[in-house]
Amino acid sequence: MTVIAVFNQKGGVGKTTTAVNLAAALTRRGHQTNGIDLDPQAQFGATLGITASAGDDSLFGLFQRNRPLREMIQKSSSGIGMIPSHVEMSKVDALYGKGYNAINKLNLGLKSEKADGVEQHWVLDCSPVVGVLSLNAIFACDGVIVPMSADYLSIKGALQIQKTLKALELVLKHRINRRYLLTRYDSRRRMARHVLLMAEKEFGSDVCRTLISENVSLAESPLLNKTVFEHSPSSRGAKDYEALANELIADGFI
Repeated sequence: MTVIAVFNQKGGVGKTTTAVNLAAALTRRGHQTNGIDLDPQAQFGATLGITASAGDDSLFGLFQRNRPLREMIQKSSSGIGMIPSHVEMSKVDALYGKGYNAINKLNLGLKSEKADGVEQHWVLDCSPVVGVLSLNAIFACDGVIVPMSADYLSIKGALQIQKTLKALELVLKHRINRRYLLTRYDSRRRMARHVLLMAEKEFGSDVCRTLISENVSLAESPLLNKTVFEHSPSSRGAKDYEALANELIADGFI
């Protein structure tokens, strides 16, 4: 089992797009893959056409009454299992604080799933806020993917993420495995090439070799409640996320 958190404190960088289509690429390989939407905006689930009718059908049920994760999974048309988010998730910080028991809740829930012996991957779409929900994802994951669009502000956001991860490593007592993924990349733009060079200078081998190109199919697919593979399997976007999955599996990240 591999648990992957997709995290960035900056919006508009392809965080949910990456969570959806990486999960889809793994599912297409025959891997049982589940997504968890930890963002109260609920875009991960909505993109797959999955919603929570009540807070108890989201991860809020885990916090509120230790509801097993398997009970909350809904199957999407793409084959991805999904635990959607709900607006009540925004209450988690206020209700449960930031103590160790609160930020380790998801980790314990996932360990319980692993104990059942079912081989499966989990992709976590994090809240952009460094609060209880995103901390739960980082404490539970085997690795973090940091999407960043090909612009200068994204590099600044990624540097902030690096500081956050280093601070958490002091608590976790180990280095958090991470990959920085450049999205919305257009090789015709000088700025995009420059941002790639800056990322490689700052993050070295943690930068993914795969680049996610600017692609209309990636923008269209959420409107249709589909992954890019369902919407346009021969598109550049589908090929890029297929290549990303290949890279992460070959590198042992997954």
